[in-house]
Amino acid sequence: MKSGRQTTLRQPTAVSGIGVHSGLPATLTILPAKADAGIVFVRCGVGGQPDREVRANFRAVTATEFQTVLGDAHGPLCSTAEHVLAALSGLGIDNAVIEIDGPEVPIMDGSAAPFVEAIDRAGIVTLNAPRRYIQILKPIRVVKGEAYGELRPNEYGFRVELDINFDHPLIGRQGVAYDVDAATFRRELSRARTFGFMRDVAKLWSAGYALGASFENTLVVNESRLLNTEGLRYADEFARHKALDAIGDLALSGAPLLGTYRSVCGGHKLNHAVLSALMADTSAWVLVDGPSPVRQETPRRAIRGHADLATGLAAPAYGPDVS
Repeated sequence: MKSGRQTTLRQPTAVSGIGVHSGLPATLTILPAKADAGIVFVRCGVGGQPDREVRANFRAVTATEFQTVLGDAHGPLCSTAEHVLAALSGLGIDNAVIEIDGPEVPIMDGSAAPFVEAIDRAGIVTLNAPRRYIQILKPIRVVKGEAYGELRPNEYGFRVELDINFDHPLIGRQGVAYDVDAATFRRELSRARTFGFMRDVAKLWSAGYALGASFENTLVVNESRLLNTEGLRYADEFARHKALDAIGDLALSGAPLLGTYRSVCGGHKLNHAVLSALMADTSAWVLVDGPSPVRQETPRRAIRGHADLATGLAAPAYGPDVS
């Protein structure tokens, strides 16, 4: 997983579709970016001209209800950002410009796989700049009722451990644990789709959510069974999608994490709360160069609580944050 150099795309690549919540069409184009640019979202306005932009950073999160929304003082810029962020993070892409001509990232098939395929078409190149990692130095935990999320030290890479518990015969208790690298992300997580419950549809529609949801982009369950004729891609696809969302949400740290993320009955709101708590405690993390992370007792070229990184500038897509 660890690499000494930053990466970006070899050439632009694009996908088109509708937003799962807005139901509106959008084309999303991922372009190469220079070293240290990070991930930047650009909303295109009239005539395809750049309108507004925001760096993908935890401070840019404006909402976490059923999705992760990025924006600025002028309001939301891009909704449901978590799947494309997960694909970029999972494949180790440090720098990219994401242009979008609609209010929401296309949901595609409900997973990150279409974004992985688009990145593969473009290719990945290594830049002549060192990659930096956020090394977790001490545990940070956020508790919300019966749910909790925690980041713990893990100087050798990024690991996600996630449990869900839904009172439903098809889901119930599910747990996954992965050391996340590009191969694992592709094989085990990228194809896991978002899910929702038929019993919640009317309420979601009335609140302006899930207007673009369908059997083509969402796993839909009624009181007893899955309604999608395709069936599940993984026996524990529900938990795997939650892990995918967490990877996307934690990508808003601004640099790859060297740590283990443990989540129980969490979602976008909890993921963001844990990341915000981490960044607020400058004694809990340190910035280190790759490829060989430095042990916390002898940091080399380590920057504790680096202010520029902190300021910078899942739940299922519409399932409950806490089950």
